[in-house]
Amino acid sequence: MNRSTRLWNVPNVISSSRVALAVAFVLVNDTPARIVLIAVAALTDFLDGLVARLSDQRSVVGALLDPIADRLFVLAAVSAYLFNGLLTTGQYFIFISRDIATAVGFIVARIIPWLRPVTFRARLLGKAVTVLQLATLMAVLLQPSATPWLIVAIAILSAMSIFDYTLALWRARVRSPA
Repeated sequence: MNRSTRLWNVPNVISSSRVALAVAFVLVNDTPARIVLIAVAALTDFLDGLVARLSDQRSVVGALLDPIADRLFVLAAVSAYLFNGLLTTGQYFIFISRDIATAVGFIVARIIPWLRPVTFRARLLGKAVTVLQLATLMAVLLQPSATPWLIVAIAILSAMSIFDYTLALWRARVRSPA
C-alpha cells in the first residue's frame, strides 16, 4: 500500500463524493432522484477501491475515508427514510447496528493500549453488509414489501460481520511489553 497521506487523489475524491450524495439524498424527496443517488453511491463505492488499486493510489487517508463516506451515506439515507415514515425506529436501528458496533469497537480498540497497534482493514462480511444496505435502500423505494425481510437479512449479516470483526481484532492484537 502506498503509505501516502495525500487527501486529494482520484480515489479519495470519488469516496468524498458520497458525502455530497448523502446531502443530496436528504434534500431530495423524489423517488427517481433518490434511486439515482443510491445507484451513484453504490457505483462510487465500487470505483474508489478499483481506481486506487489500478493506479496504485491506495493510502491511509483513503482507507479511512471510504468507510466513513459509506457510513455517512447510509446514515443519511436511513435517517431520511425514518423521517419520511418509510422505516420504523426499530428497522432504523437494525439497519445501522453494524455501523454503531464498528464505531464503538474502533473507539474501544483505540482506548485499550494493547489493541492500539492493530490495523483495521475492510472485511468481506462488512462489505457484504454495505452491499445489502444499499440494495435495501433501493428496495424501500422500489419494492417496499421486501423491506422487512431485507432488514432481517441485514440483522443476521450484521451480527455475523460484528463477530467477524471482533474475531479478526482479537487475532490481530499485538500486546505491548509491560
